[in-house]
Amino acid sequence: MATGWAGDGAVQDQIDATVCDAIRRARSRLPQGPGRSHCEECEAPIPDARRAALPGVRLCVACQEQHDADEAAVTGYNRRGSKDSQLR
Repeated sequence: MATGWAGDGAVQDQIDATVCDAIRRARSRLPQGPGRSHCEECEAPIPDARRAALPGVRLCVACQEQHDADEAAVTGYNRRGSKDSQLR
């Protein structure tokens, strides 16, 4: 059922595009290239198990947790106010 100027399936197409963009953005953040044996920030040794699990790793666990917390605080994405959340 089309409403207004939107064609059939337009809402689903928008949702699919949003999900694809989020996946692309997350994949672009994954570490790439050779990993490091010591953390970039604190120079602590990175365990072999972590380096094997995450190729391209550059931070130790403690620094990575801090980096993730800092990044989460800055994003400011309000899911409740987004158009996708109103479609449910």
